[in-house]
Amino acid sequence: MLLNLVGFMTLCCGENRKKSKEKSNTCVSNNKGDKAMGTADWLSEDEGNYLLVVARNTIKNRLNNMEEPQIDWKNLPEKFQEQLGTFVTLTIDGNLRGCIGHIIPRETVIEGIRENSINAAFRDPRFPPLSREEFDKIEIEISILTAPEELSYTDADDLLNKLRPGVDGLIIKKGHYEATFLPQVWDQLPDKEEFLSHLCMKAGLSYDSWRKEKLQVSTYQVQAFEEEKGR
Repeated sequence: MLLNLVGFMTLCCGENRKKSKEKSNTCVSNNKGDKAMGTADWLSEDEGNYLLVVARNTIKNRLNNMEEPQIDWKNLPEKFQEQLGTFVTLTIDGNLRGCIGHIIPRETVIEGIRENSINAAFRDPRFPPLSREEFDKIEIEISILTAPEELSYTDADDLLNKLRPGVDGLIIKKGHYEATFLPQVWDQLPDKEEFLSHLCMKAGLSYDSWRKEKLQVSTYQVQAFEEEKGR
């Protein structure tokens, strides 16, 4: 699936692949967060679970044509009021059912989770809108992102040496061509060259653009939480 980024770095993530038995799907997470994220204020497991409930209730409200309740900013934890990139991922029986998010923050964490829950459920161009029949089958994962930082490199070999599989998400850009893979995609594409080639194709570039051309490359990290299986 070749998808370019659209405004405000809102994008679809991953590919429609079935997750393995050992690892979760493309947007898979660590329930307790990824300590490589490098942010001072980590979400606790309880805070991550709270955001998962927010995501599920947001989708449920939309399916039932109910208005979303107002955010109680006064009593909301400060962490949820920070501006960070967010992704929401939906799977059914281990297969991707929707995944959309923002890398560049344009709203608070709580607002991003709400918006991207709707986006993943009803606006992912790869899938039809989620139905009521599917709602009880979905599993939800949320990802909170650090701000991207440009990666300086001299050539293709240097780029390969500086990649950190399983730790960094990657953004590549050349002109108006741009795409990203979350760090979790390393689970399915552990080979660095294969990872870069798939990312180039996702951006609409040739598979070997990373080797033949100088691309703008940025990295970021993720803290992610997923619902318990069989909840």
